[in-house]
Amino acid sequence: MLLAIGMFAFALPTLAFDELQRRCSYSHAVTPRIGERDATQFVGIGPETIAINGTAYAELSDGAASLDQLRDMAATGDAWSLVDGTGLVYGAYVIVGIDQRGTALFADGTPRKIDFGIDLLRVDKVAAL
Repeated sequence: MLLAIGMFAFALPTLAFDELQRRCSYSHAVTPRIGERDATQFVGIGPETIAINGTAYAELSDGAASLDQLRDMAATGDAWSLVDGTGLVYGAYVIVGIDQRGTALFADGTPRKIDFGIDLLRVDKVAAL
C-alpha cells in the first residue's frame, strides 16, 4: 500500500500513483514601513493541500472503478484520515477534485490507460467510521 484515505488504499490493484505533491501554506500580515523592509507578523496556518497524480492501466488494475469509489467518497463531503504506507498520519482530508483522462481505447471505448489527478484539502475534523 502506498497511501490510504479512509478505507481506500492506493496500491497496484486499485490506483498506484506516480507523484504526490504536498503544499503547506502559512499566513503573514504585511505592513509597509518607510525606508525599511515591510514588517510582517505570523497570523496563522494557511491551507494544506495534497495533489496525487498517476496512471492506471487496464491490464494491472480497475482504475475506473477505483476512481468511481473515490468520487462517491468525495460526494459525501466527509473528511478522511490520510496515512502513507510507512504509517505516517498526514491528518484529515477532504477530496476536492478528481481529474480523469482515458486514452488508448479498446474497441468498445473502454480506456486501456487512465491518467488521473486527485486533489485533497486538509481539514480539522475526521468523519466517524
